Amino acid sequence: MKPLVSILIPAYNAEPLIADTIKSALSQTWLEKEIIVVDDGSKDETLSIAEKFLSKEVKVITQKNQGAAAARNKAFSLAQGDYIQWLDADDLLSPDKIEKQMAAAEKYRDKNLLFSSGWAYFICRSRKAKFVPTLLWENLTPLEWLLRKWENNLHMQTATWLVSRELTERAGLWDARLLGDDDGEYFFRVIKAGVGIRFVLDARVFYRISGSSRLSYIGRSDKKLDAQFLGMKIQIGYLRSMMDDKRVRAACVTYLQTWLINFFPHRMDIFEEAQRLAAELGGQIQPPHLSWKYRWIQKTLGWTAARQAQVNYNEWKASALRSWDKTMFYLEKPDAV
Repeated sequence: MKPLVSILIPAYNAEPLIADTIKSALSQTWLEKEIIVVDDGSKDETLSIAEKFLSKEVKVITQKNQGAAAARNKAFSLAQGDYIQWLDADDLLSPDKIEKQMAAAEKYRDKNLLFSSGWAYFICRSRKAKFVPTLLWENLTPLEWLLRKWENNLHMQTATWLVSRELTERAGLWDARLLGDDDGEYFFRVIKAGVGIRFVLDARVFYRISGSSRLSYIGRSDKKLDAQFLGMKIQIGYLRSMMDDKRVRAACVTYLQTWLINFFPHRMDIFEEAQRLAAELGGQIQPPHLSWKYRWIQKTLGWTAARQAQVNYNEWKASALRSWDKTMFYLEKPDAV
């Protein structure tokens, strides 16, 4: 028999989107699959919509709200698959995503390899997604992949990965302490536990832009800021445990500098700790710079006001784009992946 793939979907207040995501999972041309949806105590109709898909292939359970990491851990505890496919409740897979990656898995026959794919942002209409290759869209060793990610501020979306059960178990559970970039920390462990990444070009993931309600949005929440910096320090420790040469330490400093804009100047305690950590790594970090469009606000009203203006504008722009794309979605023919 061919290997079973478990598609694991954590969901919280995903009423408008969960049906499309489940349909995306059901449409996979890889037939040996199970779909597990864990409703994390939603306050809307997410659970009732998901339960409409109940079948031999689709299992739906609910639990008291505990956060995305706990929902993912619950889903994995129920999974029977030989391979694991994570899928957030607002994202979509191309119909042959898993089949393409399983073909690669069957070719290499090494459970210590993990498989990535191309991905692209979309708002409402997935056909508008533009797939733009990055330096991570290659076959790479774990260390090289992680260094490129930090050196170039790159990202690989959660659903791009297909991972064997053996490698998933070796990496351990999702860390429920982390409220943002929990996928970054989790897949750092997965990658570190493996022997390499194989990139599968024709497999595709569609990553929906959902605004400030998304898990990765940090904002000014002290709880999220503390969790974010904790996750950063943990990941720096992981990388240095793999190798601790000049390039690794420089990548760690670049990583600190990239994320600094989330803490400065609201959390100067974190900024100062990051400065000390950078110095230990043989580098230094500077207060972040805003785009030229906000420098006049910075000069007249201060850095905090300028940063808030930038955040407000980005959220307004994203909201306007979502409204426009939703309007066009209904005016045009139905969307499909």
